[in-house]
Amino acid sequence: MNREPNNGRGPVDFKISMGLDKSLIEFKLAKSSSLERNLANQVDIYEAANKTKQSVAVVICYSAADQVKTNRVIKKLKLDEPDARPLVVIDARSDNKPSASKV
Repeated sequence: MNREPNNGRGPVDFKISMGLDKSLIEFKLAKSSSLERNLANQVDIYEAANKTKQSVAVVICYSAADQVKTNRVIKKLKLDEPDARPLVVIDARSDNKPSASKV
């Protein structure tokens, strides 16, 4: 597992490999002004540089607005379709779940 390996077109966040098998993981903050552009293009560029088609994009949402924006981008880019690249959305909001100490 390598963090931010730079294989020519910029560093992907994580590259996990064993022999010829390679998988990429790219993390994005939902609040980023370039979220849509990055989800549409960035991982494809990293896949080509690493000669793999196995990747996962991860979007981290810290607010309700982040979740609304992320859902809009997912629908626009059709990332919710069965043949789309795997995408994980992490709900990191603190305002929609009770504190662990109060459960």
